[in-house]
Amino acid sequence: MEIDPFIFRLSIFILSIFVGYYVVWSVTPSLHTPLMSVTNAISSVIIVGAIIAGLANDTGSVFNNSSIFGFLAITLAAVNIFGGFLVTQRMLAMYKKKKKDKK
Repeated sequence: MEIDPFIFRLSIFILSIFVGYYVVWSVTPSLHTPLMSVTNAISSVIIVGAIIAGLANDTGSVFNNSSIFGFLAITLAAVNIFGGFLVTQRMLAMYKKKKKDKK
């Protein structure tokens, strides 16, 4: 009996969602900032790969599959990077000492 490849990949995807959820929520708060920095670094590598995929154009057409998916990957990874920087900045602000107002 053969398993349909789509069902096999879908089950791996769903399993990775659950594993990722439990791994991220089990990280102590002091490790969230380094974890976000690593995630931003991975996303920057994804952008480099997406640029290569977007420029892999043999047909001369601007709108082919590699260009469209490359642009989509660049957009999603850029949102991930900028969101990661915002979250990291916010978390680092939590560790700064608050200045008392002198009145």
